[in-house]
Amino acid sequence: MKNRKILAALAIPCLGLALSAPLKAQPLKEAVEQTLQTSPDVLSTAHRRLSIDQEIKQARGGYFPKIDLNLGYGRERTDSPTTRVTDPNGVSLNRREAGITLNQMLFDGFFVKSEVARHTARADSAAYGVLGAAENTALKVVEAYLEVLRRRDLLDVLVKDNLVVHQRTYDQIKLRSESGVGRKADNDQGLARLALAQANVMAAESNAREAEITFQRVVGKMPQNLTKPGAPDQVMPKDLKNAIEIAMASHPILKSAMMDVEAAQAQHRSARSLHSPRLDLELGYNDNNNISGLRGDSESTIAMLRVRYNLFRGGSDEARVGQTASAINEATEISHKTMREVEESIRLSWNAYTSAHERLAPLKQHAEAMEATREAYTKQFNVGQRTLLDLLDSENEHFTARSNYITGQYVELFGKYRVLASTGKLLESLQIAPPAEATVASAEKKSN
Repeated sequence: MKNRKILAALAIPCLGLALSAPLKAQPLKEAVEQTLQTSPDVLSTAHRRLSIDQEIKQARGGYFPKIDLNLGYGRERTDSPTTRVTDPNGVSLNRREAGITLNQMLFDGFFVKSEVARHTARADSAAYGVLGAAENTALKVVEAYLEVLRRRDLLDVLVKDNLVVHQRTYDQIKLRSESGVGRKADNDQGLARLALAQANVMAAESNAREAEITFQRVVGKMPQNLTKPGAPDQVMPKDLKNAIEIAMASHPILKSAMMDVEAAQAQHRSARSLHSPRLDLELGYNDNNNISGLRGDSESTIAMLRVRYNLFRGGSDEARVGQTASAINEATEISHKTMREVEESIRLSWNAYTSAHERLAPLKQHAEAMEATREAYTKQFNVGQRTLLDLLDSENEHFTARSNYITGQYVELFGKYRVLASTGKLLESLQIAPPAEATVASAEKKSN
């Protein structure tokens, strides 16, 4: 009776894990969407993209005219040949100035064009960075989501199967012992195995709670009524070669590195533009009073084409060109490194998936064989053909085999999602739209 109370006490918390969740299910897609809206990793990269968008607007401002208004009022004393005609000591007057100037760049060696291209490439790089952060975050959600389900399934096996069987076996042994048929050693052995099963349940409950805490850290909320997602078989690459081709064509982190190369190339063109002359159209109007000791108003209107061409700046322009050329080489090598890392990632992901897939069939066969062995041992024990130790060992091996098969199923399922994340197609496979900031600036420009 005492052990039955212990069993009930252990089962209640497990029942609570299931009943504490709302009736409304929380599919994997919903959990990922919710996380992308609140994840600091995603939001920080999104704000970086928005910041660079403003830099594009700053660069484009170079195409537009600049209008300056000049106003001034003060006292001026003038001593010149003109003023000395009327006053040998010079003239002091209240001076007033008012003027407006418009300056329109006509040619600057393509500096503004290069700067717009540079910041647009940087914005594209940041956009792919947003998509990469979203893909990585989605994979973390998938991992946490599946881990909660795995831990709950293992707990369910322990409570509803392993612990129940140990309790039933102990009750049989105890009944035999009380009737004088069984031995005290068998009773002690059964009680010890029952206590171990109870301890395993407690450990499994702790593991399930830890998985839920991890889920809360990743998603931002405690798990609700989770449902096991289906396998994304329809969108899986056909083989490793196909997976690598997809990753090289669409992985956001690789595309971000390539955009960094384009940004460096545009920056190099900006540096070279400093060697070119600059042509501006300048329009101006001035309305002044009491200027240079002459009383009265004076007006002037100008329309000028001005050419400015720097002849020497201490070698700084040449150094700038050399520096940006080296920056191109640096960005290029980083993109090559990123390409290797992406290929390594997809190879590791594919290897993990294929290994988990190949292990699944033997694990299932092992679990089914141990299920049959346990049933046979139970029947043989009841007729005295098996010892208690045989029976308990078969039960533990059955639980281990079943746990390994459950774990193997989740490892294979996660392996598929990991492959999709390594190719940059995880969000697409979940039919989740990426954050708006993941849209590349060049694509926005074409659409407009």
